[in-house]
Amino acid sequence: MNDWQLPVAFYFSVSIDGESLPFKEVSGLDTEMELESVSEGGENGFLLQLPKQLKHGNLVLKGAKLPPSSKFISWVKNTLENSFDMAIDPKLAVVCLLNEKAEPLCTWSCDNAFPVKWSVDALDADKNSVLIETVELAYSTVKRS
Repeated sequence: MNDWQLPVAFYFSVSIDGESLPFKEVSGLDTEMELESVSEGGENGFLLQLPKQLKHGNLVLKGAKLPPSSKFISWVKNTLENSFDMAIDPKLAVVCLLNEKAEPLCTWSCDNAFPVKWSVDALDADKNSVLIETVELAYSTVKRS
């Protein structure tokens, strides 16, 4: 435990279905347990909190606009622009926090991920910045290692 160093949040990698992708920001790696409140008959001093189910936020990926030839962009486009003509093809999304040697310190594996939102930042003639697009993925489970 003496050799443990606090990890930095800026050195990470993202891969979707094995394709390594360049994102500047990742969020949504959260898990929350929903609770059901039950009042016990005759006891007014407290409520019992019973576990109900787990829920996750969406995995939010932000980065520079990727080229249309990217497999990831093709997948997002096919999922969100085909009016449900084709079945949704869920994929494995993996986020790794890396150390200074580019070795994984922590890994989050999001199973059955699929795109649910795709947006771009505002186009603004007064700014001289890279166009950032955001893709949100819903997923069924997250495994941390």
